[in-house]
Amino acid sequence: MKTYRHIFFDLDHTIWDFDKNAEETLQELYGTYELQEVGVDSAEVFIETYTRHNHTLWAQYHLGLITKDALREARFKSTFLELGLAPDKIPANFEDAYVKLCPTKTNLFPHAHETLRYLQDKYTLHLISNGFKDSQALKLDGCNLGGYFKNLIISEDVGVNKPDPRIFDHAVKTAGATIEESVMIGDSIEADIRGAMAVGMDAIYFNPFHLDKPADVKVQIHDLKELTLML
Repeated sequence: MKTYRHIFFDLDHTIWDFDKNAEETLQELYGTYELQEVGVDSAEVFIETYTRHNHTLWAQYHLGLITKDALREARFKSTFLELGLAPDKIPANFEDAYVKLCPTKTNLFPHAHETLRYLQDKYTLHLISNGFKDSQALKLDGCNLGGYFKNLIISEDVGVNKPDPRIFDHAVKTAGATIEESVMIGDSIEADIRGAMAVGMDAIYFNPFHLDKPADVKVQIHDLKELTLML
């Protein structure tokens, strides 16, 4: 590995365990909204269906194919419709309840704090996130993560999402860094890894579920703690 001065992290699915926090939230909302009574047979089926739709929509959002509002409008509507609910049976304000509750959850990937503490002593850390600004602030505060990072680069503020080269250029400029002394760490091959590589930045693929690694991805880790051995 090269000698770096600046490390740029993704937040959701890399430090903050999005799927686990979403699952906790949806388990609660399944009961609160009595979804079994309107025909959603189990929380598990509801969560699986939502997760699939949400991942698809986020992939489209990363690429600028849909807006934030479109993502938020579609993810639960498409989930409920697939599960057989008539449009007039879809619970009102479900998306609002989810957006309010989910960012307050505090599940992180293993060794997140100890890894960030270690890296903070050696590097300047920053976040680049396609997540929504209001939600990301809640996550950072609730998990005591904000103190590790000098800059929080949010795509909503920049006006473009990862993998657009402009958000990486903006992040490097904001950090007072150079591409050559920077490295990106994230879970998304397209948004984080190939996005960084496209501007000449090194990247480390966070792959906790041991998915197949594409040939063009040079470095991967399965646990955040591995960063303490290589950086």
